[in-house]
Amino acid sequence: MAPAPIDPRIVDVAEPLKQTLPLPPATQERLEKAGIDLSEGYPYRPSRPLYLDDVYSIRDYDRPHVDPGSRADPEKKALLSAAKEVIHLTRHIGTEIVGLQLKDLTDQQKDELGLLIAERSVVFFRDQDISPQQQKELGEWFGEIEVHPQVPQVPGVPGVTVIWPALQATERPANFRNPGGASRWHTDLVHERQPAGVTHLHNDTIPSIGGDTLWASGYAAYEKLSPAFRKIIDGRTAIYRSAHPYLDRKHPEQGPKYVEREHPLVRVHPATGWKALWVNRAMTDRIVGLDKAESDLILGYLCDVFEKNIDIQVRFKWSPRTSVLWDNRITIHNASWDYEGTEPRHGTRVTSLAEKPFFDPKAPTRRESLGLLDNAEKEELARVNN
Repeated sequence: MAPAPIDPRIVDVAEPLKQTLPLPPATQERLEKAGIDLSEGYPYRPSRPLYLDDVYSIRDYDRPHVDPGSRADPEKKALLSAAKEVIHLTRHIGTEIVGLQLKDLTDQQKDELGLLIAERSVVFFRDQDISPQQQKELGEWFGEIEVHPQVPQVPGVPGVTVIWPALQATERPANFRNPGGASRWHTDLVHERQPAGVTHLHNDTIPSIGGDTLWASGYAAYEKLSPAFRKIIDGRTAIYRSAHPYLDRKHPEQGPKYVEREHPLVRVHPATGWKALWVNRAMTDRIVGLDKAESDLILGYLCDVFEKNIDIQVRFKWSPRTSVLWDNRITIHNASWDYEGTEPRHGTRVTSLAEKPFFDPKAPTRRESLGLLDNAEKEELARVNN
């Protein structure tokens, strides 16, 4: 299958790698059941761009986005009453829904799921019977599907990307000291004009030990900051960069460069109206208007708040056929590579793009909105605001 561009201006820079790895049995069974054509190899690779301006031009225009959570029943009765069990995994982040199939959700339940994800940041569903096509259809409910110019995809289903660490290791070898996969704290697609909203990862094959994924709450990270420090970063912007580098068409001799976008350090979720810290160590490059030393110091501290406060994190142990949906606007995540590639791991992922990030100084924190502030927090807020 010849690679094709996701944008007609993109010219492929290399021959696609020939896939020689055997598919895990559970993966092959799922793909064949879904009618995925594997006759010309797996996965499918779109044309990979070489030049920076080609990537900048992809989706470089304002697009309307209505968050489904904003039209949901606040009590989420249709979704939660249909579940056998609703398990909150930690106080601040993470909920598991038992007894529902994502492919069978009604429109009302999808809206309510959107609100639940916006409130709890990440929602887990085990024992899912869902095809890549159904996964894409659900993703379209949450926003425009991102079709990535660098990532392998399920043949015939553009926008459903393949997460297969063994395949990634053929391109970038991994080892214990330099883990593979997504083993660093990050948020997806921060370089987009309108970055990622909800991501849905379905893992059909997982190692018997290890391979957990961790998420940290942007709501809670912001709330960990003192009210006085919040005033320093509120309304400020930073430069967020792409995961992949490209060449300047006019000056290729200058070497690889990243796609860069300017977004707020603190953003507001349109469905909840709550403020969230929105930085990550991998792809937040610098704070606009500050010297490099100043920016590095503040960004390092903000990332530490996310990464070092275990009470605002959730660590999830996968089981086969599990789906996880999380909101990139209010989380960072990290995939543990502690199984070191000794067993297969394979999944498919759909990422829905959301609104252009925005900040509203009048927006509350999550704890303010839910009435969770203790007396010390109330007094500290009053001192700063007065």
